[in-house]
Formats: sequence, C-alpha cells, structure tokens
Amino acid sequence: MSTDKLDLTTPDLVNQNIEKIAALFPNCVTETAEGKAIDFDLLKQELNHEVVEGAKERYRLEWPGKKEAIVTANLPTTKTLRPVREDSVNFDTTENMYIEGDNLEVLKILQESYLGKIKMIYIDPPYNTGKDFVYKDNFTQDSAEFKEETDQTDEYGNRLVANPETAGRYHSDWLSMMYPRLKLSRNLLTEDGAVFVSIDDNEIHNLRKVCDIIFGEINFVCELIWQKKTGSSDAKNIATITEYILVYSKNISKLNLNQDEAAHDNNRYKYKDEYYEERGPFYYDNLDRGTLGYHETLDYGVATPSGAEVFPNGRTSKLNDGWRWKWGKNKLEWGLKNGFIEIQESSSKECGWGVYYKIYLNVDNEGNKIKRSSPYKNIIQGILNTHASNESKSLFNKTGIFSNPKPVGLLKKLSIFGTNKDDILLDFFSGSATSAHAIMQLNAEDGGNRKYIMVQLPEITYEGVTEKFTDKDGLVKEKYVMDKETGFPIVKKDSEARKTGYYTIPQIGKERIRRAAAQIKEETNANIDYGFKVFKVESSNMQDVYYKPQDYDQAQLDVFADNIKEDRTSEDLLTQILLDWGLPLTLKTETLTIQGKEVFKVDSNYLMACFANGVDEAFAKEIATYQPLRVVFKDSGFKDDTAKENVKQLLKQLSPNTEMKVI
Repeated sequence: MSTDKLDLTTPDLVNQNIEKIAALFPNCVTETAEGKAIDFDLLKQELNHEVVEGAKERYRLEWPGKKEAIVTANLPTTKTLRPVREDSVNFDTTENMYIEGDNLEVLKILQESYLGKIKMIYIDPPYNTGKDFVYKDNFTQDSAEFKEETDQTDEYGNRLVANPETAGRYHSDWLSMMYPRLKLSRNLLTEDGAVFVSIDDNEIHNLRKVCDIIFGEINFVCELIWQKKTGSSDAKNIATITEYILVYSKNISKLNLNQDEAAHDNNRYKYKDEYYEERGPFYYDNLDRGTLGYHETLDYGVATPSGAEVFPNGRTSKLNDGWRWKWGKNKLEWGLKNGFIEIQESSSKECGWGVYYKIYLNVDNEGNKIKRSSPYKNIIQGILNTHASNESKSLFNKTGIFSNPKPVGLLKKLSIFGTNKDDILLDFFSGSATSAHAIMQLNAEDGGNRKYIMVQLPEITYEGVTEKFTDKDGLVKEKYVMDKETGFPIVKKDSEARKTGYYTIPQIGKERIRRAAAQIKEETNANIDYGFKVFKVESSNMQDVYYKPQDYDQAQLDVFADNIKEDRTSEDLLTQILLDWGLPLTLKTETLTIQGKEVFKVDSNYLMACFANGVDEAFAKEIATYQPLRVVFKDSGFKDDTAKENVKQLLKQLSPNTEMKVI
C-alpha cells in the first residue's frame, strides 16, 4: 500500500464517534452496506433497564450483501472449460483434473457432471487476516464497469480485491465470498460425503455459522484442532500454535468416516474361545445397563442353571427402575445358541447370577466379520507447518516457492478420514496443490485409485503495488496498480516463486504435481495414476447469437454462418458437450477417422461426436454401425440441408436407439 502521500482531509468525526462507542459497547457496532455503523436498537437497550421494543428478534446470521450472495450462487453461467493438452500429463488416460479459473465459475460449470459425485471437499480459503485479497463477485456490473472499478485484467485475478481490517465491510465481504462457493460445493458432495475447511481464529466463528446455514446445524461433524507448531511466538498474551479444520457432512445419518485401526485397544481381548477360534479373542461385558432408558419389553427374566430367573441388575423380578437388557428375547436366544451369551454366578447380584455377552475381536455381535477400530480424535499433532518447508525444498531445492502451504501429512491424514480407495477429492482453493500431492502419496501407500480435482485462480506470485480506491458503495478499498504495457500489476517486491520463473499460482501447482509424481514413483514404484488433465475457464465456445438470437436481425445473423467461435477446436466443443450432458470429463475417449473426418468416441458407444464439415448420408451409414446412444454434429457441418434431414432419418432407421443432436 502506498504511504508517501498526505491525506489532506479533515478528520471524520462520525467514524471517530463510532470508535468511541465501540470501545464502550463493542456489541453495538455492526456492518452495513455503507460500512461500520451503530445498531441503535442495541445501544438503546444497553442504556435502559427495561426491554426496548424494536425490530422482531430472530436467530440467524445476517450481513450486508447476504441476499446478493444468494443471488450470486443461483445465477447461471455461460462459461465453459477448454482443455490444455500441453500442460497436462497423460491427458488421454488420467482421471485427475487441474482447472485454472475463478472457482465460483468452476463450481457452476461442474454442477451437472459432478453432481453428487465428490466424496470429500477440502479447501484452504483466505483466512481474512486483514492482509488477504478476497474474491469480488459482483455479476450485476457489466465488464467495463468492473474493470474500471478494479483496474485488473481478466486473466490475472480480476475478482481479487484487498480486504484490510479497516474495511467497513471486513467480515461481510468475506462471508459474501464464502457463501456462494460453499453453497454450490454442497451439491457436488455424495450423500455420505463431507467438507473439510481450514481456518484460523479470524473467521472460525463466522465460518461455522455460515456452514450451519448451508449444510444444516445437524450436519456439523467436528472442529478439528491442528497443532501446526510447537515453539512460542512473539504474541503479547498467549501464543497461538493451532489452526482449525471445520468438518460438515452432506447427510450426517449416512456419514461413515474411516476409523483408526492402529489406535484400537486390543489388550482388552483377554479370553480365548476354543469352540470359535475364527472369531478371535474376546472380553465380557454386562448385558444389562441402567443408562439406556427403560423399556418394558427389555425387562424380562432369563433362565439360570439353578432354575431361577435373573432380571436386569441381578433382580429376582421385573421392576421399572431404569435397568434393562441390551438385547431382546429373540436375540438373546440366538446368543445363547451361538456362544455369544454366558450366564455366570455372581456374588454381587441379588439373585446370584449375571448375564454377560462376549465381544470378539474379529466378529460383531451379529456374527459378521469385522476389523475393529476406533474413531480418530479431534486433535491432530505431530504434523507441523515446518514439514511443508522441507517438502518444498525436497521438490524445488529451495524454500519459499509456496506461500503458507499445508504439509502433505496433514492433507493425507484428512484424506484417510474422508475418502475410500475409489473416491474423488475436490479442492477449489488448491494453492500449491498439496491435496493432489497427498492423494498420490496415499494411493501409492495403500494401492488406492482416488482421484482429485484441483481448482485455482491464476493469482500473481509477487507483491504488486496497490492503491486505495472508493467503490460504488463509497467504501475505501485497495487494488493493484497495473502496468499499461504488460497488463500485469507493477511489481513492488519479487517473490521466490517469481525469481524462479513462476508468474502465477497455477504454474507452481502444476509443476509441484509433476515433481511430486516423479518423486513418489521413484520412491515407491507404485502403479498409480500420476497424470492430470488441465482445463482453463473460458467464455463459451458459441457465438452470442447461439444464446440470444432475438438480439440480432437477419442481416447480422448472415454474418454468423457458423455459430462457433473461430478459435475453438473440436476438443473444446467436445468438452462443453460433456459438461452440458452431465458427463465426467475423464471418460475414456478414442479418436477415430471415418471417411477422412475426425470422430470422438466417448465411453465405448455412449457418445460419438463429429465437428467436421461435409457430413452426408454415407458418413451417417458408417456411424450407425457403431450403434451409439448419442451422436452430435455441428449444425453447419452438413453437406447441405437435404443431407441434414437424410442423416437424421438414416440414423433412425439403422440405429433406432441413437439420439442425434446438433450445436
């Protein structure tokens, strides 16, 4: 931020008064569309002994811009993804993806193809420390107005605006950024999936509230505490050595996070059963409990070897005292028959007998084979942020390439919690791509086939010169000062990444994945997916007339002989079709040549697409031999109008199950 200019303005007495009131009544300071303000209803209440009537109270999180954030999440987009083969690794065979672009746009683009397919989402968003840039999502502005206001280019972070602590809508702007992204991400989760969000003290309280809104308070799983360092800091009062990872499920009743097998206490299994060796060792537990709530049907007599009956708590008769058997009569009889129940003499019981059930190591109390384990605990220790520096040095032979990355061990541990061997992990604030590194490492260790989707805005990797500006709401913010010749922000200070030749965060992320893959392969020789497909967010492949023909007259329409943009490839078109039809972008695709024309064959015969010109009846006959379920042509690709109709009829006749579409 530039500090060499004099302010040359008189003091703002209103703001000074607000700060004075805030010192006395901090709870009465709020945020409005215009910035900080005093909640006069609360202030009146603080100065009265009686209840002051005012606006109707309700329990909910409100902030200026909340309604706009809801609208932002629901607005459609015409953006698409374009494949970038030259940046990819094993493009034709990999099931991993790296997407460059605004994550809000990406989440909208993926809504159909990955709806309900992502098992785990991990994000490490800006913590709103007062030094972060946050995304500004004002889609009600036209592009010229936005560019004038932010003075940033489209390719390099046009949605990033500084959010200092002095901003009038400090918390509100951060919430408005997070809300639509979390809302859209929830749709992508499987029913048994979960989201893990890293955060620190600055916004943990607001993050939990906004997640309660989006996921439902009932779907809160836990607040993981990560001890990121061991040493003290220069904090004045208490040194902060932890961060948090909030965990929310899509549906808590279906969530089944993995358990810690290594932590299970096997020492409890002291006894052996010679008749049921395959069940492993076991220990005894009382079949009666007094803390589970009384049920009359579970208060019954069990015959003992002496001929008498024993009731819960060793009673000699039925009594509504809160004690009950854990099992019903039918299951108890099954337990007796199959060696799961024993009735033993007990001097501590009133009737002299007790009923015990066996807990085996290798089977559950239904007789099913299991592997005993214990839940992971909510404190993560032994993985420090210094490990991330060592990982950077290991991959790039120097530190400082990454900016505040998370250690691979942390992401690997979270992935153990939240994924199984064939699941997909999504990280839409991917930064240096630690998540991708962790997934490859975990797959190499346990033979898994987990897939990842990384999403990252092409943020610059150096500190740019900034200046203050006043937005349309009258709020003072910061923006980068752009170099008019290069289109990049003017450099204030080079970062290590910039010195090494990485101009954007995605350049670092992609190179990190390549190097990590090579390292893991060399160390483990594991047969896993080391590749990734790169895509970039771009405007639609179609001319505007394709979406808004009503905005053009006939003379203008004649200019668009082809409604596809000139710079778009057939692979670009195929990608947009897969997204439009809700198909994964990693489906196996073959490229055929039929009568000299390029044809894409996707997922065996699920889809065939040809965007060449000169499509005629002979071509249709050969396509029909493949019996595709769907086939797509370019509208302008037919030899003539007659050929278009004949192709349609031939496909109906020769391949009746084929659905033909044109773009």
